[in-house]
Amino acid sequence: MSVPLRSPSSFFTPVIAGVAYFLMASIALLCSRFEGGLAFIWAANALLMAELQTSETRYWPRVIAACGIASMISTALFGMGPAAALPMAAVNIAESLIVAILCRRFIPVHLADGSKRSLLVFILALCLPANMITGLGAAMVASALTPVKFSAAWLQWYSGHVLGGLTCTPILTMLLQGQVSRWIEQTTGKKKLEAVGLLMVFALITVHVFFLARYPMLFLLLLPLVVIAFRVGSLGAAASVVLLAIIGGAATVTGHGPLNMVQGSIGERTQLFQLFLAFSFVLSMPLAAELNGRRRLFQMLQASEARYRAIAEHSGDVVLNVSVDGVIEYASPSAAEQIGCAPGLLVGRPAEILVDPEDRPEVIRAHRRALAQPGDVQTVEFRPLLSTDGADWCEMVTRAMLDEQGLPIGVVSTVRDMSRHKARQRALQRVAAVDTLTGADSRWAFLEKLEQEIQRVARGSHACLLLIDIDHFKSVNDRFGHGAGDKVLSGFVERLRPGLRGGDSIGRLGGEEFAVLLTGTDIQRATMVCERLRNMVSAQRISADGVQTIAVTFSAGLVELDGKAGRAELLEAADKALYRAKNSGRNCLRLAA
Repeated sequence: MSVPLRSPSSFFTPVIAGVAYFLMASIALLCSRFEGGLAFIWAANALLMAELQTSETRYWPRVIAACGIASMISTALFGMGPAAALPMAAVNIAESLIVAILCRRFIPVHLADGSKRSLLVFILALCLPANMITGLGAAMVASALTPVKFSAAWLQWYSGHVLGGLTCTPILTMLLQGQVSRWIEQTTGKKKLEAVGLLMVFALITVHVFFLARYPMLFLLLLPLVVIAFRVGSLGAAASVVLLAIIGGAATVTGHGPLNMVQGSIGERTQLFQLFLAFSFVLSMPLAAELNGRRRLFQMLQASEARYRAIAEHSGDVVLNVSVDGVIEYASPSAAEQIGCAPGLLVGRPAEILVDPEDRPEVIRAHRRALAQPGDVQTVEFRPLLSTDGADWCEMVTRAMLDEQGLPIGVVSTVRDMSRHKARQRALQRVAAVDTLTGADSRWAFLEKLEQEIQRVARGSHACLLLIDIDHFKSVNDRFGHGAGDKVLSGFVERLRPGLRGGDSIGRLGGEEFAVLLTGTDIQRATMVCERLRNMVSAQRISADGVQTIAVTFSAGLVELDGKAGRAELLEAADKALYRAKNSGRNCLRLAA
């Protein structure tokens, strides 16, 4: 879920942010400068981080200036004095900028989306470059102006700023992006009461653990933390961590709670509390992020399931859910109409029972391809074994269904009647296979037959190819017109057909050029057939317009198929023989060399 960036235009918005930063910084300096150097607890930078992460970059200079001034004033008044004001403000701003820039760079959506990725990027940016680098600058200032050693100052900065950022940045980000107000508006009263009740119980348990318990019972806090993360989500987890920080931090600083049973200075006990707080954060926030992701996924699955059911139950196509081993797990209501079988009777039976036995291997292969290639859609045509409406062809579109790990758990298939499509396809093929003028095979249909015959000859059969060209056909068009020429072409084919056998084919290759495929015939018999055809054509004139008749002869080239030469080679050989026939005076046959 993408969250829009804020673009505050009011003059008072950065001023309010600066005042809030000053108050948070001043309280931290007054309450946690136990050794006279840096504050052990620091949450002010969390406010600046939240402001930068949730707003457009053109707003950054104003809020940085406001928080920088607030940092200098609080440091000068309650911290290490005026000399440290400017360098500490620069270090504080640098920490917030590093976190904001890295989060903007590596998070496609913003922190409040509650995803594991955004939370991980934020934690890494805060704990590694931001505070490791800026801690060096802060430690140099502190070691130069106070008695605190460099290493101790760096540890104070790192622990205080990391824990302050982890504790407060998520909840402040949610507040600034309106997540809290949206939760209040969109959540039911029952859920609100549950959330408030859980947080109150958690607060009471925390008070008991840190102020009343006689024994160290920090483990009591783990269960309610998990319950709040589970029931309320990221907002509840962030709120519980803030409650723990406020109550536990106040108790530890004032000398109460289980951590004060540990020997050491108050600063050391504060750092130990911060370590516990970090573990609490790492326990609750990632858990809430994981649950948020699962909740969104569940909602998406519910919506997808609703759409799927609506489509499946009102579609004329049959929708099937088929397991990995090919068993039907769901059949849509249209199965009763299309297949003639109630959907409930199909469940638990192999899907192959719907398919004609001859087509089952191809359907099974499509099922296996869908499982092996989950991202691809497999389409297969088959003849149904049963059909109530006379469907003779169906199309099945199949795609794999995946589990959480991306492994296939079955397929969803849509089966539709494509008999009309097949009938239209066959009709178009028939039309395309016939020359509309002469009734002979079209060029591509004849060449397909020639290709099939070449394969049969390779298996031991005999066949010959006869290439024919009508003699002086151009003069027919010139003298009598194209209409007469068309009648000559159609009449020519009619003259040839009686001389052909059932297995022979005649095709028009183009213009006045024809080809005859003589099957089961060697070159000698084919020569006799050609001569017979030539005599049949020349013996009877063709009527052009009912009165005018035209004498027609043809030249021909003959080649015998050997099963080795391809289609192009055979046509070229026959064409060369035809060329020799034309040069020999026409109205004759020549054999290919």
